[in-house]
Amino acid sequence: MDDFAIKVENLSKAYQLGDFSTGTLNRDLERWWALMRGKEDPFLKIGETNDRTVKGESDIIWSLKDINFEIKPGDAVGIIGRNGAGKSTLLKVLSRVTSPTTGLIKVKGRIASLLEVGTGFHPDLTGRENVFLNGAILGMRKAEIKKQFDAIVDFAGIERYIDTPVKRYSSGMYVRLAFAVAAHLESEILIVDEVLAVGDAEFQKKCLGKMNDVSKGEGRTVLFVSHNMGSVSQLCNQGILLKNGQVEAIDKISVIVDKYITSQQVTKAGYSAKQIDIETKSIVFTEVYLSNADQKINNDFDVFDFIFIHTNILIKQLVSGLKLSVTIQNKNGEYVSTFVEDISYFNDQGTGTYQLILKLDKELIAPNSYYLRLALFVHNAMIYDLVEMICPFRIHDTGTDLAFAEGADYGHFLMKYKLEKVEKIN
Repeated sequence: MDDFAIKVENLSKAYQLGDFSTGTLNRDLERWWALMRGKEDPFLKIGETNDRTVKGESDIIWSLKDINFEIKPGDAVGIIGRNGAGKSTLLKVLSRVTSPTTGLIKVKGRIASLLEVGTGFHPDLTGRENVFLNGAILGMRKAEIKKQFDAIVDFAGIERYIDTPVKRYSSGMYVRLAFAVAAHLESEILIVDEVLAVGDAEFQKKCLGKMNDVSKGEGRTVLFVSHNMGSVSQLCNQGILLKNGQVEAIDKISVIVDKYITSQQVTKAGYSAKQIDIETKSIVFTEVYLSNADQKINNDFDVFDFIFIHTNILIKQLVSGLKLSVTIQNKNGEYVSTFVEDISYFNDQGTGTYQLILKLDKELIAPNSYYLRLALFVHNAMIYDLVEMICPFRIHDTGTDLAFAEGADYGHFLMKYKLEKVEKIN
């Protein structure tokens, strides 16, 4: 008998863009009849792999294509890849949130998943009621949930609000309770997408510790998607690298992280949103790129250069208090620095596409390799769009006092200082 927790065979997931009709009533009925009998859609076109950087001719996007892998019980597996690689889609298919277009998934044991903020929560129910609701959805008996209830509330740190409807919770409180429920209920497999980005640093550390306990201490299987290579390396022993909806490599996590970082370093400077994100999201980044002072697209800078961040944002829904955060990440995905810009003034001009250009000062960021993380959000409410580890760029040292150490890692900032005093005291 095969010893596996999850086995995936020839898994593919297709999404259709634009018009969902075949064009004729006769063909629509033929499609419906095939699907009713469990057959494949006879009019499913052969589309391209999910490469958002290339304009396709088909209206079918393969978010996942011919995925095959096997995960052993007790393994902690990091799923890594660029934005649009298919990571979140894979977790949704494994969690049975959405069904595959083709292929087979075999799972041994119950799955607890934490995919998006508030997934599986009913906004009108209290935190207490939602704990029991989530447990019931996962197939837990009431007695099992009661046994873990105090530990869940204590871990989440929201005892004061446990009998408050969750629609009044902040996004951080949502994440705390949702993660606590998923991690404490007695499932054999825990699936976590990178929702922890919403929580504070202390809680993120607490979550990683709990996932480590779940995997190494309790022998449960963990699947973890993250752009933070430090967290992935710390938690996981195995890795799966996805690219354009296909498996690029499966290996030890150290090998996968090195392969991912190497591939990122030769990526073009720039980000373009997938068509499906543009169609489905109400507020979305459509394009992000870097330029020099001459406004030429660039990802290679001198330490004495100004760096300009260009971002195009499509606003289809007006919301109050909309903010843009820009974070610089190092090559491991760890945060170097963050700044936030209030862009609620968009509401005065209505819906449409806006361009923002942000200027980073020269002689500020230390020579090294970096990436960008951008988010569009409303404080204590929700994240509308989030892109991470995009626009890889390099800063070179050609003239500071540390230029002799070019290539060495001597931090993230060029600190400004003034020598106040020098004297011989003995």
